[in-house]
Amino acid sequence: MIYRTFIKRLLDIGFSLIFILFTAPLFIFIAVLIKINSPDGQVFFKHKRIGKNGKLFNCYKFRTMVVNADSYLAQYLAANPERKAEYNEYFKLKNDPRIIKGIGHFLRNTSFDELPQFFNVLKGEMSVVGPRPIVEDEKFKYGEFYSKLISIKPGVTGLWQTSGRNDVSYARRVQLDMQYIDTINIALDFKIGFKTIKIILLRKGY
Repeated sequence: MIYRTFIKRLLDIGFSLIFILFTAPLFIFIAVLIKINSPDGQVFFKHKRIGKNGKLFNCYKFRTMVVNADSYLAQYLAANPERKAEYNEYFKLKNDPRIIKGIGHFLRNTSFDELPQFFNVLKGEMSVVGPRPIVEDEKFKYGEFYSKLISIKPGVTGLWQTSGRNDVSYARRVQLDMQYIDTINIALDFKIGFKTIKIILLRKGY
């Protein structure tokens, strides 16, 4: 177990360093487009997520939403109760009105908005492959499985992201996270990693 964890950490660091180095021009290009389309906000978005052993950390993403997105969401859900039911079930909206037109949708559709999470991996807060990083309000969804969820680091990608993502029910998400934890191994991580690349290139499952 210790050996496997050590190897996984080495692979996380090595892959993240190489990835960030080779995609640095893409990071700069995305940052410029975000500032052009939404100049009042920051390029990066930090959101509190639950990490290993229940420790909270700032999960990094490229900002894809308008400024004051939280207050806008509250007003929107109050005026659209049918969308509120969708949000309460999945903690996200398929056609989110807060997303910045153009660049925001592009980043979401390609999952490029999650690229900054490789800095979380370097900091040791996340792994390249693992369960979804969740927010505090999602804890109850895992019930008795929550303690198992926080026994390892959350991942940039995982079984959920490669199994349909937006078309997967929350109960199925929990099941996939538990399945990963029960069968975790280096070969599985490589399989998920390659499948993630394939999905992004084909733009399917997101």
